[in-house]
Amino acid sequence: MSESAKPYFAMVCLQFGYAGMNLVTKLVLDRGMSHYVLVAYRNAFATAVIAPFALLSERKVRPKMTFPIFMQIFVLALLGPVIDQNLYYAGLKLTSPTFAGAVTNIVPALTFIISTICRMEKVKIRKVRFQAKVVGTLVIVVGAMLMILFKSPLISFLRSYLIGDALSPAGEDYLKATVVLLIASFSWACFFVLQAATLKRYSSHLSLSTTVCFMGTLQSTALTFVMEPNLSAWNIGFDMNLLASAYAGIMSSSIAYYVQGMMTKQKGVVFVTAFNPLVVIIGSIIGVLILGQKLYLGGVLGMVILMVGVCALLWGKEGDEEEYTEEKFLEVVKCCNSCVKNDLSTMPRIDEEEVDVEMQSTEKAKVVGAGLL
Repeated sequence: MSESAKPYFAMVCLQFGYAGMNLVTKLVLDRGMSHYVLVAYRNAFATAVIAPFALLSERKVRPKMTFPIFMQIFVLALLGPVIDQNLYYAGLKLTSPTFAGAVTNIVPALTFIISTICRMEKVKIRKVRFQAKVVGTLVIVVGAMLMILFKSPLISFLRSYLIGDALSPAGEDYLKATVVLLIASFSWACFFVLQAATLKRYSSHLSLSTTVCFMGTLQSTALTFVMEPNLSAWNIGFDMNLLASAYAGIMSSSIAYYVQGMMTKQKGVVFVTAFNPLVVIIGSIIGVLILGQKLYLGGVLGMVILMVGVCALLWGKEGDEEEYTEEKFLEVVKCCNSCVKNDLSTMPRIDEEEVDVEMQSTEKAKVVGAGLL
């Protein structure tokens, strides 16, 4: 596989892992497992798996931990493992994996907006590549909205609310889940942006992922003791609860944080989040082929629109990579030219008059030597 194709392959594989996590997690949540306990176990498994690799591979290159970096890691753990995961699981419990994935398709748009505000993305309105990123972001939002409306009873709920009919409990759940999932998406987008900023100051992404998972374990455990005072909620055996916790921790936290951090350093934060819509597409295909779920025309149309938006966003982002490479090349050329000029200016200057005098004196010496002979 070529080096340019590896980031795309890694991100697509990661979306398959997320899709599988949604299905397994939905199963254990419907069986009564608390999502607070699930998040705590998930981050504990993630820390236990990734910590040995970070300790062994980065022990000589790990940057020094400072208080500002520690505070950034603390906020990262709060945004990702605590707020995003708990709210996402709460919305997933009320709805379905496909609907939860459809709502979180707004993450690329939010990430693009936040990174542009924070000046992490270059704003070049006249550039075709930048226009493609803007259009792709808008198209992703439209596709996500179509999938949300066609895969939930929200339309019937809103119609009954406007005309004063009896409200549907399912519609209430979907409306509540939509709000919760939107907040989780905003938190997840902020996590990506802050992770990109933290990696510039703390470049060891394995150690960063380990510390975020560890801090997330402590924070989610404290939150669980507050929200679930009954200690029996922590009971777990060799069952689906253990499988869901281990799978989510290993695949969707430890491996995902590592891959996302590595791709963020190489390609940028918008590139990483642009693949999020693939989760709902993969989940829909699995639901149809394995679970026997129905596939609606609105859902298919939404998936097609999502893919068009993702392709446009990635095409615009790839243009940023080409411009960045060209700028680096020009910087190297300018640096080499300046070094050559400096070397020439530091060389001793040869005066032409001095050369002529030396040549005349040499010729006189030869004439004198010939006369003596």
